[in-house]
Amino acid sequence: MNTKLVKIEENPQFFSEAGEILRAGGLVAFPTETVYGLGGNALDSLAAKKIYAAKGRPSDNPLIVHVAEMESLYELASEVPQTALRLARRFWPGPLTMILPKKASVPDGTTGGLKTVAVRMPNHPVALQLIRTSGVYIAAPSANTSGRPSPTCAEHVMEDLNGKIEMILDGGAVEIGIESTIVDLTGEIPVILRPGYITKQMLEEVVGEVAVDPAVLTRHPDPGLRPKAPGMKYKHYAPKAELIILEGEPQAVIQRINQETKKAQEKGKKVGVIATTKTKDSYDADVIRVIGSRDEEETIARGLYGSLREFDKDQVDLIFSESFSDGIWGQAVMNRLLKAAGYQVITVS
Repeated sequence: MNTKLVKIEENPQFFSEAGEILRAGGLVAFPTETVYGLGGNALDSLAAKKIYAAKGRPSDNPLIVHVAEMESLYELASEVPQTALRLARRFWPGPLTMILPKKASVPDGTTGGLKTVAVRMPNHPVALQLIRTSGVYIAAPSANTSGRPSPTCAEHVMEDLNGKIEMILDGGAVEIGIESTIVDLTGEIPVILRPGYITKQMLEEVVGEVAVDPAVLTRHPDPGLRPKAPGMKYKHYAPKAELIILEGEPQAVIQRINQETKKAQEKGKKVGVIATTKTKDSYDADVIRVIGSRDEEETIARGLYGSLREFDKDQVDLIFSESFSDGIWGQAVMNRLLKAAGYQVITVS
């Protein structure tokens, strides 16, 4: 298959072709404000199978349905509680995914066999225009090979999916850089299944009490877990090299990373370190990647996946990372890092 890459801002006429591909059951990658998504017709079970096949994604890992209008909730969900409406009015379009009981029209292939559907309205002009032009709801996980770092630019999509999908709409680099917050609204209390840019505090300001699923920051994942939302069960976001997180007092972490780096280098390994603008000159690794600044947290979220992919190009054998569990978006960043590291964490005393 020949994958067509289109700079959509320069060639808006390709929206029509992309819409035709989706209506015919094909796949189109497109930008959102979070990461690039791999889109297929959400109400076409065969399109869902193509998404799973292109990504190499386990079929029990549910897909998120992207919509462009608030009224779409009533066409996808069998129940739309007032909680969902309040959250949608406050955060849509934006990086919030809501899980609701699904209607029978939503195929099990899209929902990973679950009786619920995950829905969000992306805050990106290309994504919204694609949904409206195609005339279909778009099921879209991140547009990468399953388990790899999510794509934050069209180049990342080409690296993973070239020859596997029909078209990529290049809308430039994304704004946020990590996936949407997912909140389960099927119980009495909303539950965060995946943290993101929309924080627990922000949700509680709208709907009151909100819980966090214990799996979000667990260090010991349940291998028998059936995922209720994307990213809950499987190793995700991982570079090719082994990744280890070190947490503790900052200077002690720096010292321990340098010690571990030296040991690995003595064994002939090429070592990379994920650092910040403040700590980048403190390390002795072969490759040091600055993920962002702790004083500007959004840069850390935006720089995470790109840094992990750059380490692949550097062909490092081992990566050490500082912990990023503090701050407004620390939970979201740490959730991704833990999965990328396969839950390998060293606590430095």
